[in-house]
Amino acid sequence: MGVGRPMKQAAVFLDRDGVLNVAAVRAGKPYPPDQASNVVIFSDVSDGLAALRRAGFALIVVTNQPDVARGRTSRDAVDGINRRVSEALCLDTILTCFHDDVDQCECRKPKAGLLFKMQRERQIDLGSSFMVGDRWRDIEAGRNAGCRTVFIDRGYSEPKPIGLADFCCDSFGAAARWILTSSNKEDIK
Repeated sequence: MGVGRPMKQAAVFLDRDGVLNVAAVRAGKPYPPDQASNVVIFSDVSDGLAALRRAGFALIVVTNQPDVARGRTSRDAVDGINRRVSEALCLDTILTCFHDDVDQCECRKPKAGLLFKMQRERQIDLGSSFMVGDRWRDIEAGRNAGCRTVFIDRGYSEPKPIGLADFCCDSFGAAARWILTSSNKEDIK
């Protein structure tokens, strides 16, 4: 290792709605909470994140919030929800894409622009990192960045990335345990 070169860190990239906090499900499709006061964190998330943090992972949220571009919510409302999630959990940062598919931006999952941004800014080793999500876009973004992927199946009525994710489960706790085991890190107590 050369002198003056920063050490690269592994990260766990996390989708927000449906992974960290409960998504509102209507007609089988998940939606974000409409305001910060409606944020409900899944009961196993705090312990899972604490174990991942102890194992040395950076904890980075990457979330699509296209309802801003669609005019269904404001950027202030999304920022308020992000603040609420940040205050409730031990996270390094939350990165948000406010665009819709028609904008064709590089930060909207399934593109991996937000993950690549963290690779550059925080010296993240993407090959040693993980992406945890509850929708196919999350899994594709992780794969596009070269991360291992974890799909949390919340039972939505939409195509599932079965066979594309490295691991499938039904809870954040199970996702965290698999990440720790597969990366040879300490297990959750």
